[in-house]
Amino acid sequence: MNPLTQETFEKAEQRRDLVDAEPALDTPSLAIARLLWQHRLRLGKATLASLLIAAVITLLIPNSYESTVQLMPPDSQGSSGIAMLASLMGKSGLGGSAGSSLIGDVLGSKSSGDLFIGILHSRTVKDRIIDRFELRKVYWTRTYAGAGQKLASRTGVEEDRKTGIISITVKDQDRVRASQIAGTYIEELDRLLSQVSTSSARRERIFLEQRLAVVHDEVQQAGKDLSEFSSKNATLDLQAQGKATMESAAALQGQLIAAQSELNGLEQIYTPDNIRVRSLQARVSELQRELNKIGGKGYTGATTLDVDALYPSIRQLPVLGMQYMELYRRAKIAETVFEVLTQEYEMAKLQEAKEIPSVKVLDWPKVAEKKSWPPRTLLSLGGAFLGFLLASCWIVGNQFWSELDGDEPHKKFVRETWAETKRFLYKKRTQLFSHLYPRKGSSS
Repeated sequence: MNPLTQETFEKAEQRRDLVDAEPALDTPSLAIARLLWQHRLRLGKATLASLLIAAVITLLIPNSYESTVQLMPPDSQGSSGIAMLASLMGKSGLGGSAGSSLIGDVLGSKSSGDLFIGILHSRTVKDRIIDRFELRKVYWTRTYAGAGQKLASRTGVEEDRKTGIISITVKDQDRVRASQIAGTYIEELDRLLSQVSTSSARRERIFLEQRLAVVHDEVQQAGKDLSEFSSKNATLDLQAQGKATMESAAALQGQLIAAQSELNGLEQIYTPDNIRVRSLQARVSELQRELNKIGGKGYTGATTLDVDALYPSIRQLPVLGMQYMELYRRAKIAETVFEVLTQEYEMAKLQEAKEIPSVKVLDWPKVAEKKSWPPRTLLSLGGAFLGFLLASCWIVGNQFWSELDGDEPHKKFVRETWAETKRFLYKKRTQLFSHLYPRKGSSS
């Protein structure tokens, strides 16, 4: 064999042996796993330390409790008409719920559930709850806006689109206060619904209230005027009073005629100085005076009763009767209007109560039996896993940094930057200490 060929063959064999002797190169993931396994003790310590730190932090987090109240689907106005149209559309190929939704969109009507949710998110409800439970002190804020934002972040209002049930969930560090706030949402919702209702029945009821107040004053004034007139003129019931007066006048007239006839007979028998004649003359005079008084002889057209008279005369009754009937008519009209308005007012209140969406509670809030936050076990395990990841990244990064060539530009740049930063920090620290602790004999 040629010496040159023999030498070439031997070199090739040596090269093959060297290749067989070298271990196979590892993949990047396997190399990282080997590196982490070499530093398993350090990784274990970092994971355990992270677990302890996360456990301590979770113990410092205060407990949070939830209280939930559920409302039945409210009765929407015009639901019967929409349901009828939905059924007709269902016959034409659209489903019932799809038909109702489409009709509601076409008519521009919103469900009462959306109205409830809008009221629950209103600033008025939040401010009332903040004042009732003094939440500005609880949330450590001075403004209603800040307290309202924190209350909103701790309150969830959701509506199940299938069933229409509205759920109100309140979170708080006090389990009792959480249930009380949830119940207060229901109270304020019911109160605001009755206050902000703008239905026609409500407007009618408000108008009738105002009108009733005016008519009540008119009834009082008409009754007062009638009573004062009756008291001043001794008029109670003109028809009965006139009938009694006429009967009294007729009786007096009959007695007067009889007395005059008897007087004429006695004057033919006895002298005018006779005691019987004089007595009968006095009786005739008295009867004539009473008859003149009842008949109103000498009536001058006065419309008020004489102070010496106990009752009005027959001549005064027509004039007084006109005034009396006018006052009586006003009083009766006012009473009739008041009765009619009262009936309409009661009907308007009933109609308003029907039109206002009612708040029907399905589940009242209860005091939470266990906390809802924080999940300490899960957070502690998450902290341990995070510590393991950070330690692994540090080990891999440190290994990668140490394997870089010192002349590599990126490594040189980082070293120079870090050195410059350390010098700058050292200089600033020295200046600070020299300013805080000046040396003796040096000027301050």
